[in-house]
Amino acid sequence: MSGTARGAIFEQAGQPFRFAELPLPSVLEPGQVLVALSLATICGSDLHTHAGRRQEPVPCILGHEGVGRVVAAGPGREAWLGQRVTWSSADACGHCSSCIDWELPQKCDRVFKYGHAQLGAGSGLHGTYATHIVLRPGTHLVRVPDLIPDAVAASANCSLATMANVTEQLPSQCRVAVVQGAGLLGLHGCALLRAAGVERVIVVDPEEARLARVPDFGGVVAAVSADLPSKSVDVVIEAAGVPGIVGEGLRLLRPGGHYLFAGMVHPDSALTITGEQIIRGCVAVRGFHNYAPRHLNRAMAFLETSALPWASLVSLPLPLSCLEEGFALASTRRWARVAISFDEA
Repeated sequence: MSGTARGAIFEQAGQPFRFAELPLPSVLEPGQVLVALSLATICGSDLHTHAGRRQEPVPCILGHEGVGRVVAAGPGREAWLGQRVTWSSADACGHCSSCIDWELPQKCDRVFKYGHAQLGAGSGLHGTYATHIVLRPGTHLVRVPDLIPDAVAASANCSLATMANVTEQLPSQCRVAVVQGAGLLGLHGCALLRAAGVERVIVVDPEEARLARVPDFGGVVAAVSADLPSKSVDVVIEAAGVPGIVGEGLRLLRPGGHYLFAGMVHPDSALTITGEQIIRGCVAVRGFHNYAPRHLNRAMAFLETSALPWASLVSLPLPLSCLEEGFALASTRRWARVAISFDEA
């Protein structure tokens, strides 16, 4: 192999991205693949890093949501050559207790997260804000069917796969659910709950513009959950990243209900609840961080059969050279995702 990739280097919050040419690896190791990206999307975690709310090793190439085509493959993965794919957002060793005994490869002892690794670790092509990405041997690949547009497939390996994990095991009696947050995480959760047979999914969000999207994905809107009766729902999914809403979620849960946490992946998440609330309510509380390969498979299968207007949530793509403008647009929350293309990279 020869040639270079073009990437947007993030050096620190408050500084513009620096564009640079990085060499493509001359040889791929067994199990590695090289993907030429066709489209990436800007996730909320990248916004947090860019704004300084979240710390990552720098310099680095941010971004983990993407879709592209395999243009080179190391020994053992030749069958993927030419395939249009997305991939798990983390690489796992496949041998530790998290990978084998606990079925939590996302908590692998040697986990490697795309878009969160320093430039000097290996090829440096670890994020999706570059024309190419090198995927490691423990990274799960999924073929993207032709009928799924790039803009829809790109975020399947983050928000949708995570919600496939969250909604995998629901209470045996689950007729009513509340989703706290109408961002992409919440909308994915809403649609998956409805597909799982939950009769009524109420989505709570203070922003009317975000709530306006909810009916298209099978949900019922609520600006504030205070209007809902206490002990009236079977499941609450926290997808807002706001710790202050947890007390209200507990109020809504019926005895024995499930509270599933997925959005508060940041340090500013201290909770003001009591153990008594959990105990007296017989509440099952569980946190979900990322997902296992089966959840990415489920996410792609869901998209393949879904007739929902997912593409309407994604902006028209901006070229990689306009990544700074893309982050500014994403911060307005006008779109659930802002897309970045590589035609002019």
